[in-house]
Amino acid sequence: MNILIMWVMACGAVLGGLDRILGNRFGLGKRFEEGFELLGATALSMAGIICLVPLLTLGLEKTIVPFWKLLGLDPAMLGGIIAIDMGGFQLAVELAADPKVASYAGILVAATLGCTVTFTIPVGMGMVPEKDRPLFARGILFGLILLPVSLFLGGLLTGLMPLNTIRQSLPVFLACLALALGIAKWPDQLVRGFLHFSNAIRLISTLGLIFGAFAYMTGVSLPFPMTPLEEAMKTVSSIGIVMLGSLPMAELLQRILKVPLAWLGKKTGMNSASMTGLLLGGVSVVPAIALIRDMDRRGKIVNAAFLVSAASALAAHLGFTFGIQKEMVVPLLAVKFVGGILGGVTAYLLTEKLDVPMDLFCDKENA
Repeated sequence: MNILIMWVMACGAVLGGLDRILGNRFGLGKRFEEGFELLGATALSMAGIICLVPLLTLGLEKTIVPFWKLLGLDPAMLGGIIAIDMGGFQLAVELAADPKVASYAGILVAATLGCTVTFTIPVGMGMVPEKDRPLFARGILFGLILLPVSLFLGGLLTGLMPLNTIRQSLPVFLACLALALGIAKWPDQLVRGFLHFSNAIRLISTLGLIFGAFAYMTGVSLPFPMTPLEEAMKTVSSIGIVMLGSLPMAELLQRILKVPLAWLGKKTGMNSASMTGLLLGGVSVVPAIALIRDMDRRGKIVNAAFLVSAASALAAHLGFTFGIQKEMVVPLLAVKFVGGILGGVTAYLLTEKLDVPMDLFCDKENA
């Protein structure tokens, strides 16, 4: 299956490249170019963190890791709180006692919970109009509640035994419950906390870039452990190479699914912006969030729930996983889309099919 997916991505790169040569007649050449254009943004968000992973690992080993081990848990799970493409994977690998737990935490947990905490929530709450934020928050709540189901499946696909998956994931499951409760009870305070956390990650990443660039250009050995910047950039480059193919293929997939999704939109009663958001969300978070202002209120909740797991499944996260551990591609896609579909369907049912009053999910002035 991994080889098949890689060939599909390679075909996407060929089609995108040929269309670029032909003058972007079919729109695939533009997606091909975007794969490289995203290298800068990707490097800014993750290269610095990768540089500082040895230092972060040392700090965690001196503080939290002993307590974690005392509980009988693998410290790799601590890496899952950071997005997969912001250093979560590297941190999980450095801390891991079991390589399988490192893959589970650094790829599957980091690509869902980590991405939600460090990117989707702070960026979403900043972009979504104020009147729509309660709906967006409720959607995130639904997605978090269903996330443990898909992560359990992901643990099994990674090769972990069922009881070990539950044991190692217990802090993650409790975190999902706590986050869901926080979003329901104190959304504004929680979002401010996420924004501060994201700003801290950005600060650390920038410092890593400063130190890495200084060491590379001067040859000076800094007085703390650090991954060379050129090695960090190899990881970034591998993501960009895969996105040369994944973005054109994602464009083709959107076109193929446009008609069935339009039919599904009529059946579910959600407008075209809501259905388009579900397509875009699997490729990139930001365009999907930007569309929320044009969605109907049920679509806003469903899309937010879908993004918790499925965000960037076919672009950055797929590219990262291909570049790091190809054997984890199938578990990643399974967790992404099973979790996304479960969250989205649950959000739809609880806001429509079960006739739950919308006052439970949004402020009365938005109802």
